[in-house]
Amino acid sequence: MAKSAQKVTLSPSRDIPFDKLVLSQANVRRIKAGISVEELAEDIARRGLLQSLSVRPVLADDGSETGKFEIPAGGRRFQALSLLVKQKRLAKTTPIPCIVRDANSAILAEDDSLAENMQRAALHPLDQFRGDCQLVCGAVIG
Repeated sequence: MAKSAQKVTLSPSRDIPFDKLVLSQANVRRIKAGISVEELAEDIARRGLLQSLSVRPVLADDGSETGKFEIPAGGRRFQALSLLVKQKRLAKTTPIPCIVRDANSAILAEDDSLAENMQRAALHPLDQFRGDCQLVCGAVIG
């Protein structure tokens, strides 16, 4: 007997005002590596936010939603946005694109944070070289 494929349910996305977002302690990234938050902020200022933040509603002690959302995945992007707000280049109420996970999901927030950081694939050095050449020289290298 053939197994039926399990249906996939995606989390909804929505814009959430920046001032309703807070960093989560569930974010697994603790050590700074790679591009700085300042560089990321400049990149976001230049081209916009390319990847949504992954958030979960913050719950009160009674289980009700507080109106705030914690960010277990996308902490560096949030820190870069915070820097832009501090520099008054971005309003505190700017809507930020977010993927909203269920606060009571069986998947832990730490699991989301780890998956976002582990599932990405870095560019092959040759692909990076080709992209750099195209940006700098306007040349496409086959």
